[in-house]
Amino acid sequence: MARIKGALATRKRRNKTLKLAKGYFGAKSKHFKMAKQAVMKSGQYAYIGRKQKKRNFRQLWIARISAAAKSNGMNYSTFMNGCKKAGITLNRKMLSEIAIHDAEGFAAIVEKAKSAL
Repeated sequence: MARIKGALATRKRRNKTLKLAKGYFGAKSKHFKMAKQAVMKSGQYAYIGRKQKKRNFRQLWIARISAAAKSNGMNYSTFMNGCKKAGITLNRKMLSEIAIHDAEGFAAIVEKAKSAL
């Protein structure tokens, strides 16, 4: 009886890696050994990038809120402290959107935060 050596499974696994490496420069998209290394490294970068994306957006929202609060005569930390004491539970993303699109609404929130201090 013939021995099955798993050529089909090996080919499928290699083709899957090569498909992920499509568009990479030079041998990284053609040779399995180099493609495997490149795909593993790109996976690590993607994982790290998903964490960094959250940090970067939070940093952006804080910068926007800070700029809007300064234009209303308050700094960021006292504004956030005032919001907490006033019971305003809007997150930073929403506060930054309000600061960009609705200046009067943000000014009202700043006044509430000032009065709570």
